[in-house]
Amino acid sequence: MGLQRWVAAGWQKRGMAACLLLPLALPFALAVNLRRLTYRLGWLPAVKLPVPVVVIGNITAGGSGKTPLALYLVQELTGRGWRPGVVSRGYGGSVTGVEAVTAGSDAARVGDEPLLLARRAGCPVFVGRDRVAAAQALLSAHADCNVLIADDGLQHLRLARDIEIVVVDERGVGNGWPLPAGPLRECPARIAEADALVLNGDAPVPQEVRPQRVFRMRLAGDRFRNLHDPQRTCGAGDLRGRTLHALAGIGHPARFFRHIEHMGLTVKTHAFPDHHVFQPSDLAFADADALLMTEKDAVKCQAFAPPETWMLPVEAQLDPDLAQWLVEKINGCQAS
Repeated sequence: MGLQRWVAAGWQKRGMAACLLLPLALPFALAVNLRRLTYRLGWLPAVKLPVPVVVIGNITAGGSGKTPLALYLVQELTGRGWRPGVVSRGYGGSVTGVEAVTAGSDAARVGDEPLLLARRAGCPVFVGRDRVAAAQALLSAHADCNVLIADDGLQHLRLARDIEIVVVDERGVGNGWPLPAGPLRECPARIAEADALVLNGDAPVPQEVRPQRVFRMRLAGDRFRNLHDPQRTCGAGDLRGRTLHALAGIGHPARFFRHIEHMGLTVKTHAFPDHHVFQPSDLAFADADALLMTEKDAVKCQAFAPPETWMLPVEAQLDPDLAQWLVEKINGCQAS
């Protein structure tokens, strides 16, 4: 088990390792709360943009399904006549300023998630550690954009937001302790301050919070696309009986592996840290008839992946209709 997975597993219980780290977690939690207080009191100003800003985030470290949700919202808003844009931190990339992301961008520079969004969303995507600067650059370059989605921007308080959506997966809030003793970036009560809570998969509603609206999200996908020729697709039936290796460098690799197993496939699984920088050796398996990976990982492997490498695109399905609720919420914000 890698260090990252060992730490993540430790965050699910209040064991010896978590208890030893608790003294470090207390000052972290204090600093987070003091920072929020300075913005709430206006001592640090938040920058208001001329278009509605929808922030998608989580209160825990690691992936919980924010990017599929961002893609869903962009597609649904576009279908309803809106012209969205996306701003992202570009985690894992090397960009130090602000940069527009295109389908031909390098994941090592702009980050894997923004590149995936640029290829799938069909809308402007800008990255930058300073989300305000990234948003301003996007609006300057695309004057027709009339709503912004901030992917993983919950803790970027300098960017004023009109709507907050928190995503929680089946791991919930873990052991309920702040980093580094637990997975929490903020206390669980923070969820109640958001406008909506999205539960990914079988995630339970955290008992101590009562968000305004709760939505259930499931990721659906049953057709693989070839990494080198996306026009080539196949289903699970085409892969049965072959020696398959599944790779995942995402926040919760087990979710991807379960998805594949529920399709009736038997695979040898290989979990990597989130945002892992894949090397050719990571994909070298002498007995492999085919490799299976997430779309997020695929954007980093196209240059050296074997011919029989297949990615699995997924689509977020929300119940009830989150997009309609969001449009009504945005219209209400504009009216006020």
